[in-house]
Amino acid sequence: MVQITFIDSTGQSRSVSADEGSTVMEAALRNSIPGIEAECGGACACATCHVYVDDAWVAKLPKAQPMEEDMLDFAFDVRTGSRLSCQIRITSEIDGLVVSTPERQG
Repeated sequence: MVQITFIDSTGQSRSVSADEGSTVMEAALRNSIPGIEAECGGACACATCHVYVDDAWVAKLPKAQPMEEDMLDFAFDVRTGSRLSCQIRITSEIDGLVVSTPERQG
């Protein structure tokens, strides 16, 4: 199991265990993490699973693909480190990943 920490827009932190091979979005939904709506169910067809990847982790993740970058145009308050959590695959290399959720989804 891989540990992921979600920090909401108020600063509240929640750490969860996630299965390798699933996505950060799936881990959020399984653990009822507030702020992850995932309206398209992980198809990279919306921006309602938008997260901010902690600066320490940005370079450790695979780069966003063009389709994800296009969908981020619809996200609320896009910043450096913005990603769609449905596109972040959970592997042992990201054990300890920290992401934050925006104040609202796009």
